[in-house]
Amino acid sequence: MLLNIYLKEMKDCFRDSRTLFLTVLLPIIMMTGLTIFYEKILGSGEGEVYSLAIKQSADEARMFDGMKNIKLVETDQPEEAVKNGDAQAALIFGSDFKAKISAGEKADVTLMGDNFSQKSSSLMTLVTNQLNLYEKSIVSERLKEKGTDPSVTEPFTISQKGVSNEDTSTSMLAMLIPLILSIAIGIGASPAALDLFAGEKEKKTMEALLMTPVKRGPLVLAKWLTISSIGTITGLITLIVVALEITFLTENLKKAVSFGDHTLLIVLLGILIAIVYSMFNASLLMLASIAGKSIKEAQSYSTPVMMVSVFPVMFISTMGINELSTVHFAIPIMNIFCMMKELIFGIISWEHILVGFGTNILCMGILFAAGRVMFKKDKWVMN
Repeated sequence: MLLNIYLKEMKDCFRDSRTLFLTVLLPIIMMTGLTIFYEKILGSGEGEVYSLAIKQSADEARMFDGMKNIKLVETDQPEEAVKNGDAQAALIFGSDFKAKISAGEKADVTLMGDNFSQKSSSLMTLVTNQLNLYEKSIVSERLKEKGTDPSVTEPFTISQKGVSNEDTSTSMLAMLIPLILSIAIGIGASPAALDLFAGEKEKKTMEALLMTPVKRGPLVLAKWLTISSIGTITGLITLIVVALEITFLTENLKKAVSFGDHTLLIVLLGILIAIVYSMFNASLLMLASIAGKSIKEAQSYSTPVMMVSVFPVMFISTMGINELSTVHFAIPIMNIFCMMKELIFGIISWEHILVGFGTNILCMGILFAAGRVMFKKDKWVMN
């Protein structure tokens, strides 16, 4: 009986073209855009040529001759060139700049740009670094003229060395994959969850369903399994599509995928994480749908579920792998992001995986039990 109800609900869900679009096509379209967006972020600045406005006949601009990513735009009004969008930044040398430098006097340089523009900020950083190098060369020459060793101005040198092997592309992928998974599962399972409970109450078909000789326990279990299955199918299809896009359409993200000898195990654990999260998400959406008297009301209850599913990105995106503790893996939803992040970096910690699975399964059982109790009471299933 349970299997028959489950198969019936699955057929009804995929028979509706609107539900099919929201369940399969929409997540794929959204995740494709998200993948291309992250690839563009990683590739930003590579091969980019910036336009720098300077005064005409400015001999001082020769310091940028060897920089292929800076194009000089000569104009009488550099500031207007920036405002009109003809250049990302403007460099204005003070009057008698070269003469003051030769005389050992202090000269002025003004760098203007739009701090809210990424290209402008990048160009200003490049120009500032080049000006700093030019300044050091001038200081060195002045010290040599006075018979002083230039090294006296550098009492020590600073060497930076990272202790983490985390790559920028891998870190971005570790944030992208769980975000895609949580959003895809939520978007895919939401239409089915709303229709299986709130939809039937709104269409007045719930009463007829309860009059059949089927107990409410198997009935709510079959509906929950349907929501979980649709969420899992949506998540896995979206991940497969994203994996193909990363392989054939990206350069930077593709470099981050390297699991070594544990590829098969990591993929299987990733699939298991998707299934467990889908079951946990189905319990939340089932509660929202049972509580709602109509689809519109149930949507209002389920909206926070979608919002909470993306919050962990803000907390763990700036955290390193070695900063993740057992507490992070014990918090539902957040532990999905943490487990996926470790797997993408090729780390398999069975302690963290067991804590994450155990917490999600425990919370899922509590939420399902609450939904089962609500479904057995007429005030929640009768409209």
